[in-house]
Amino acid sequence: MTVTLEQTTDWCQNLVEKTPDFPSLEACLNVIPELTSLNDLPSGTRVLIRGDTDVVVGENDLIQEDVRLRSLSETLKLCFDHKWVPIVYGHRGRDPELSLKPVAEYLKGMMAARGCAPKNFCFVDDWMNNDTGDILSSAGELVAKQPACSLVVLENTRKYSLEQALWKIKPAEIPNVAEKLMRYANGMREQFANVHINEGFAASNRDLSSTLVPLTMDRVALGSYIDRELREHTTKTRQSELVIFSGMKINKLDDLEQILQRGEVRVVIAAGSLAMSLKKADAELRGETFGIGLAEDPKQKIYIPPERIEQSKRMLQLGQQNDVQFVLPVDFILGDGTASKTIPAEGAQFDVGPETIALHRQIIGDFIAYHNNKVANGKGPAFAFHNGVFGKFEEDQFSNGTRKFMEQLKRMHDEGVQVYVGGGEGGAALTRYGNESWVTHCFTAGGTLLKALGVEPIPYIKALTLKCRGV
Repeated sequence: MTVTLEQTTDWCQNLVEKTPDFPSLEACLNVIPELTSLNDLPSGTRVLIRGDTDVVVGENDLIQEDVRLRSLSETLKLCFDHKWVPIVYGHRGRDPELSLKPVAEYLKGMMAARGCAPKNFCFVDDWMNNDTGDILSSAGELVAKQPACSLVVLENTRKYSLEQALWKIKPAEIPNVAEKLMRYANGMREQFANVHINEGFAASNRDLSSTLVPLTMDRVALGSYIDRELREHTTKTRQSELVIFSGMKINKLDDLEQILQRGEVRVVIAAGSLAMSLKKADAELRGETFGIGLAEDPKQKIYIPPERIEQSKRMLQLGQQNDVQFVLPVDFILGDGTASKTIPAEGAQFDVGPETIALHRQIIGDFIAYHNNKVANGKGPAFAFHNGVFGKFEEDQFSNGTRKFMEQLKRMHDEGVQVYVGGGEGGAALTRYGNESWVTHCFTAGGTLLKALGVEPIPYIKALTLKCRGV
């Protein structure tokens, strides 16, 4: 369906506006079709696949970690089984100069190794006019020539700055770019395909490729991997009553606040910069003071601004109203390796200390007892979610807190608690100090999962839901 300027504007405004009353993830998944819903498409159908192509490419174009690319294999195999023409597109990092050519070659070889080598292979290195939003007819003609069972890969979507047009835009500003966006959306349909499959679990920003493209499509669906991650694992993670939040990124407070607003959480274990903000806020709410060292210096990378302290106060007060227990560090490992209950003005915390590790052990024991009680009363099991690491864990002298907590994850799992771990550093720590068998499930994308646990929908879920509801 060709869309008008007005339809494009309305669609984009729906995408960027905050919608706390939007249907839950579970309700959205009830209306978004599964991949098998496309089984009736005829041979030769061109299908756009938004993939997780954001991988690290090393020397000689070697892919260092292929788990995200492997997530595409099941969906690509189904495409070849039905003799369709899959057109994979996505990004690599935020650098527009990073090419998807190594990724494209890897996908071709990966599918050949699975016994379903593409009949033909086509890499499209230039496909959009960034100034106008038009999809190049030359790219469309190249794709149209590909026979059934061919594999097409488009160059890095972030080669074009327009891809990120909806990232920080305000609703009132959308009319200024709506014509470009309309041209882009209509061009994707006219030049490439009218069927869209989202297999980009980690692609949780408002990229045009995952939020605007569905607008003009005749058919949309979730890919095999993303469907499984969302329906089988993310929906269960959303039931977590214990959440462990840590890391250096202070903006994780936004994610934690959203999670708390859903009202499922009973216990929060915090460390890292998040804990520093909460620790200072907690002291001020009690009429006391707590120094967080260099994190109070605006010149420092680890700076925690006053507005984050105020946000932390709101969260603590909300937690108090809802009987949420916040477990904050009681001691810290400083830069010289010593343990301290305070942080010097010119110092910083690099890990949690031994008393905090002991406190964590006690809190986990309490949660296991809570889980056992739920099970005994036919209401179990309990769910727990772990995200991040407790310190500068890549250095041995600051790894103890993180390493010891991996043992607590195993302890919970062994007792029957459903334990879920976000991707990124949390997943890396689990691999370094244990293995994935210690938990129920380890995700490949931490940022996406954090968004999924909040009240605001993941952008691509919002887009697919709007499409399926005919909005």
